[in-house]
Amino acid sequence: DIDHLNLRVQKELVEWLNWLKADIGFDGWRFDFAKGYSADVAKIYIDRSEPSFAVAEIWTSLAYGGDGKPNLNQDQHRQELVNWVDKVGGKGPATTFDFTTKGILNVAVEGELWRLRGTDGKAPGMVGWWPAKAVTFVDNHDTGSTQHMWPFPSDRVMQGYAYILTHPGTPCIFYDHFFDWGLKEEIDRLVSVRTRHGIHNESKLQIIEADADLYLAEIDGKVIVKLGPRYDVGNLIPGGFKVAAHGNDYAVW
Repeated sequence: DIDHLNLRVQKELVEWLNWLKADIGFDGWRFDFAKGYSADVAKIYIDRSEPSFAVAEIWTSLAYGGDGKPNLNQDQHRQELVNWVDKVGGKGPATTFDFTTKGILNVAVEGELWRLRGTDGKAPGMVGWWPAKAVTFVDNHDTGSTQHMWPFPSDRVMQGYAYILTHPGTPCIFYDHFFDWGLKEEIDRLVSVRTRHGIHNESKLQIIEADADLYLAEIDGKVIVKLGPRYDVGNLIPGGFKVAAHGNDYAVW
């Protein structure tokens, strides 16, 4: 165990971080198991090493109902993520992985896409409250891969990417999906749509429809994304939009 309250430990870790920055060329940090030490400690390391980007892994359980599925209201869960960023310094480079969105997406793509509209009409994860500080993802080395601790439904992974790569927040692509699953071209197409239309972490999200079999949203008035098996949505797509990417149960205009 590391005693992060020990001043010598803090000094040596800060020196190491600054060496990684100056000599090796790293410019950002990932704080593993960030719930294992206080945000005040993380703030020390960020303030004294000044990375351009920092992201924390704060993986806690969502609130579940008697049916074993996440409750519709996950405000307490996403508030934990917001609180961490607040304490570390909301104006600095600190962000957190949006585990709230991950947990909701896992279930939503299994025929419960209504979950993607929160009770306030916004996105239900951290990305709905503070998108500039939310790092969205479909799976990572813990949840997917060989550890397989909380995997995304494997046949619906591209629906997850269609969501995070068109929405506000800072999307994170999983190495396994990109290089090992044969999804590189599909993911690349979505990335190019995001880049071409300047979708960014604070883009404006308008949710048009959120039913069991259809989620439809418009981002910055430039991009429309559809998730779900419902095919006939032509009457909901404004004129002038053309399909730019599509796959199993998703499409992007």
